[in-house]
Amino acid sequence: MFLRPPIIVINYKAYNTSFGPTALLIARAAEEVADDVGVSMIVAPPLTEIKDLVTSIRIPVFAQHVDPIDMGAYTGHIPPEAIKEVGAKGFIVNHSEKRLRVDEIAKLVRKAVGLGLNTLVCADVPEVAAALSLLNPDMIAIEPPELIGTGIAVSKSKPEVILNTVLKVREVNKSIIILTGAGISSADDAAKAVELGTSGILVSSAVMKAKEPKKVLLEMAEAMLKSLT
Repeated sequence: MFLRPPIIVINYKAYNTSFGPTALLIARAAEEVADDVGVSMIVAPPLTEIKDLVTSIRIPVFAQHVDPIDMGAYTGHIPPEAIKEVGAKGFIVNHSEKRLRVDEIAKLVRKAVGLGLNTLVCADVPEVAAALSLLNPDMIAIEPPELIGTGIAVSKSKPEVILNTVLKVREVNKSIIILTGAGISSADDAAKAVELGTSGILVSSAVMKAKEPKKVLLEMAEAMLKSLT
């Protein structure tokens, strides 16, 4: 999967806008911004919405989480094979709201490679980001959990976290895509994330709770492109 910076990954989570018609409307808005501005967009809806979005849009659809299991007798679990079957291109791993052990993360990254799926691994501090980048996921997002959903952007309140992440990750993995997450709420926040050396953002409530999601995405995309150039 080719991704051209800047990159915006929208984690739908489980807001009331994350399901049904509004889930599709937001996905289509993301696709339109990607086409109009020339940024890369990924949407990560709830599992119930993946198939509908895959058949309705062209931008990549990720799962928010999968379980580190093989196909079998695992009630209530979702193996990576299941999301591939319905057309997802990848999945988020180790979000702060869905933590996993390192061995589980490693297993999922290996399975993703075998299945031809992409992975976005989340980390809470620079040292963990560097360690997890040794597993060779496609992307890694730095997300201090205390800022997630607060509207206080890590790119502004803790820029040193992003700078240290870029430095430490690049010491061990030169090619991995690095994203900024946690509290990204405005075009300014998104632009700062790119200025600090990451390739884009992992965003949620700023889009999912917005009255005009397309306007928010467009402003973020244009601001990040300006920072790149």
